[in-house]
Amino acid sequence: MSYILTFTGKHFDPVEPDDNLIDATDIAHALSMLTRANGHFPIFYSVAQHSIACAQEAIARDLTQEIILGCLLHDASEAYLADVTRPVKKDLPYYLEVEERLQNMIWRHFLGRDLTEEEKQAVFEIDDRMLSMEFHQLMPEEIDDRWKELKNQVLCEYQTPENVKKQFLQVLILHEGKCIWNEGTSN
Repeated sequence: MSYILTFTGKHFDPVEPDDNLIDATDIAHALSMLTRANGHFPIFYSVAQHSIACAQEAIARDLTQEIILGCLLHDASEAYLADVTRPVKKDLPYYLEVEERLQNMIWRHFLGRDLTEEEKQAVFEIDDRMLSMEFHQLMPEEIDDRWKELKNQVLCEYQTPENVKKQFLQVLILHEGKCIWNEGTSN
């Protein structure tokens, strides 16, 4: 089998992705079901919650719509690939190539263009600070104190995947300049 079957029933090949099959509902659903920290946080805290928090930080910093959506969607490739922990991922060049190609396609799909290097830098700076916040709140040791640089107050707590999925789609709809619902996309 050279594809995954998505929540909405699409046959999606993450190695040779088809832009027409990228689906906001599939992304929101999958990310709301995937846990951060490889499941080692003491509570279920989803990738979608992290992504929403990153987008809210970009809003608090009064950044552009592109960076807000870049933050919301920065882990969207995980909806189709899952994730690999940072210590291992850095040594997997093929995975990194597939992930980058898919992630860029997802950003183009929703933004209508690639993120600039400066926009990506802003997205990943927020991502790292949010990781710092998550460890500060949820783990017995901190990775650093960069969470103190966040402008938005984040409370890392359990939320149902259904609620998070709805929030993710609301943020996407609110901050995207075009309609996200492709023909055939389920709600």
